[in-house]
Amino acid sequence: MNTLKKRTNSVPLQGLGVIFILFISISLSAQNFPTGKSVLDKVDENMSSKTRIITSRMEIVGSRGIRTMEAKTWSEGDKKSFTEYLAPAREKGTKMLKLENQLWIYSPTTDRIMQISGHMLRQSVMGSDMSYEDMMSDTPLLDRYRADVSGEETIENRKCWVVTLTAIKEDVNYYSQKMWVDEERFVPLKMDLFAKSGKLLKRTILSDVQKIQGRWFPKTMLYKDMLKDGKGTKMIIDNIQFDVSIPSSVFNKGNLK
Repeated sequence: MNTLKKRTNSVPLQGLGVIFILFISISLSAQNFPTGKSVLDKVDENMSSKTRIITSRMEIVGSRGIRTMEAKTWSEGDKKSFTEYLAPAREKGTKMLKLENQLWIYSPTTDRIMQISGHMLRQSVMGSDMSYEDMMSDTPLLDRYRADVSGEETIENRKCWVVTLTAIKEDVNYYSQKMWVDEERFVPLKMDLFAKSGKLLKRTILSDVQKIQGRWFPKTMLYKDMLKDGKGTKMIIDNIQFDVSIPSSVFNKGNLK
């Protein structure tokens, strides 16, 4: 009987030993990952600025070929931005003004100013894969999401932290996001945006990362609406300036006409 008891008792002890070893291994592995907050803080140091002026081209791939639009944008933080389209002739003179969570558009064709709100914010911008909501979502991610580093993967020969973002607020365009952040330069190279159901809605690929004014920044971004056919919309930055002085008069509704 004593022999039987000893054998019976030895089994759970061995099991506990295996579980303990696995726990230690998993803990040591997890300690190699930075926190989600620390990764996104470094991303913000590269991607965010007090002000910026951008000259860019937007290439929209459609059934009839590629349509290219040129624009210049002035922005201040995540609250104010003013965009003027420079080309082609059909869109030249179109202007957009964002103040806080409000958006106005001026069309030279109709000579009218229209406010975009409600369900209209989900509409496509100039037939692109971007919505007006996408354009207005400049609030820091940590204000809207909980961030967790879930692993490491390689994209275009660059080691990346895989960061999972889960909404902590109700008023978000996307319930969750998955972001691949370059471990050395702390720039996102890929972003997947999901609905609450888990359905993939949008994908963004960022490339041509360059050092500009002491920070790493992607100069090419490919946006893809995963619910639409097509190859997506490419945004190419021709020139960008960070933390430059912008007169407050730029962000005025009087500049729309």
